[in-house]
Amino acid sequence: MNRKLRMGMVGGGKDAFIGAIHRYAANMDGLIEVVAGALSIHPEVAKESGKALFFAEDRIYMSYEEMLNKEAALPADRRIDFVTIVTPNFAHFAPAMMALEKGFHVVIEKPITFTLEEAKQLKKKVEETGLLLCLTHTYSGYPLVKHAKKMIADGTLGKIRKVWVEYPQGWLSKLSEREGNAQAAWRTDPKKSGKSGAMGDIGTHAAHLSEYITGLKITKLCADLNIMVEGRALDDDGNVLLRYDNGAAGVLMASQVAAGEENALKIRVYGEKGGIEWAQHEPNTMLVKWLDQPTQILRAGGNYGDRLSSYAIHNSRTPGGHPEGYLEAFANIYHNFALTVSARIDGTTPTPEMLDFPRVDEGIRGMAFIDNVVKSSQSDEKWTEYTI
Repeated sequence: MNRKLRMGMVGGGKDAFIGAIHRYAANMDGLIEVVAGALSIHPEVAKESGKALFFAEDRIYMSYEEMLNKEAALPADRRIDFVTIVTPNFAHFAPAMMALEKGFHVVIEKPITFTLEEAKQLKKKVEETGLLLCLTHTYSGYPLVKHAKKMIADGTLGKIRKVWVEYPQGWLSKLSEREGNAQAAWRTDPKKSGKSGAMGDIGTHAAHLSEYITGLKITKLCADLNIMVEGRALDDDGNVLLRYDNGAAGVLMASQVAAGEENALKIRVYGEKGGIEWAQHEPNTMLVKWLDQPTQILRAGGNYGDRLSSYAIHNSRTPGGHPEGYLEAFANIYHNFALTVSARIDGTTPTPEMLDFPRVDEGIRGMAFIDNVVKSSQSDEKWTEYTI
C-alpha cells in the first residue's frame, strides 16, 4: 500500500466518548485517516463535529444513508475503504448491513447488534460479499492477553480446568440515567441497549476474553441477574457459572454497582501444570503460576522478543518499562484490521498475527451469551444449554 486507508464514521460526534477513542486508535499507527462521517442524527452537531475534524465540506453527511450512497459513487481513489459504526446498540445493524451492501468493510462497536438474529444476518452478508467485519473487543488487543492465548494454545499450561473472569464497575451505583448522564440513559434503556444491561455491556467483554484467551467455547451456563438500584429497567449486576467445551468450569461476574470500582476487568485461567493471572488495571504485567516452581512475572515490551510470543511482540510499540494501555490495545485492533485490508488490496497474504482481531463470529457468540444469560436467569433450571 502506498497510501493510508480512508475511514468513514457513523456516530461519534462531539462529546461522544467512544467515537473519539476509535479515532485515536485508528490514527495511532499512521495507516488510517478519517475523511468522512455522519457523526450525529442532529444536523448542527453533525456539521460542527465534521468541521472540528477538518472534513471536507462535501464529506460531512447528515445521515449514514447519504454517506454510504455518495461515497459509493465517488471514484475509487477518493471513496472510503471502510466504515466504523459507534452508535448505540440499536443503531448498529442497519448501517453495517448497508455498508456491506455498498462494498465497504466494517468496524463496529460491541455488542455487534441489537439481537442475535441481526448478528446472524450480518454474518450471511459478510459471507456473501467476502468483506471484512471487525468487532472492537478492546481487551483482546493487549500484548500479554495475546501472549496468554498463545501459551495456552501451545499447551504450556496443560489442559485448562478452571476460568475465573470478573468485570466490576461502580459508575451505575446511583440512578444516573435520571440525573442527566447520557451514557447511563441509553445503556439502561431496553429500547436502545437490548434485553440486558450490565451483562450486555461488560459481561460480553468478560465472556469474550475467557473464550479468546483459552480458545474454548462456552457450552452451558447458570446465570443470576440482578437489578440492585431501585427503578432501573435492566440488570446492573450478575453472576454466571460456565461450562466450556473441554469440560472446564468457569465463574463470570459482571457488575456496574460495585461502588468505587473503575474498569477492574481481571481473568485467571488454570490448567494441569499452572495458571495465568492478568488484570486490565495493570495490563503490562501477567503472573504465570506453576505447580512445581515459583511464580513468574512477565512484563510487556517490544524488546522482549526472547521471552514473549510473536503475537505479543507484533502488538507492542515500546520497550519494556514504557506502559501501553487501553488506547494502544484499541489501536492494535485497528492496526491488525488495517494491515489485513491493505494486504487484500495489494493481493498479498496477511500473517497470522495480522489476522488476529475479533470478527463477526465473535459478535454472534456475544449476542448468544446475552440471550442465554437472560434465559437462564429467568429459568428455574440450574443449567441452560448454550444455543446460538
